[in-house]
Amino acid sequence: MQTNQVDYFPIFMQMALAVGFVVATIIVSNFLGPKRQSVNKDKNFECGIESVGNARIPFSVKYFLVAILFVLFDVEVIFMYPWAVNFRDMGFEGFYKMGIFMLLLVVGFFYVIKKKGLEWE
Repeated sequence: MQTNQVDYFPIFMQMALAVGFVVATIIVSNFLGPKRQSVNKDKNFECGIESVGNARIPFSVKYFLVAILFVLFDVEVIFMYPWAVNFRDMGFEGFYKMGIFMLLLVVGFFYVIKKKGLEWE
């Protein structure tokens, strides 16, 4: 199958239209939107509570570790769903490969538990 640059023209047009719409919307809203500044509008506000102290307090690394682990196991489920749908078509080879995938994830999970990455202080 031969392709040339003309075949990609609709894709580039759609990208240009999408980017142009976003840029135009931002520019137009900047000119048309109200511009009222006051002391109350310039205050920091979070969850209905007045801010107290410095906002640059460092978070525990375990907070980020839990977030990364959540993403890791969420991606695991994303890979498992198509495998489960096509389980019969893939046969024993697919079962073997998913077993290796699950084994690697379980080993990683036990490593995190051993390092006490999920325990809060």
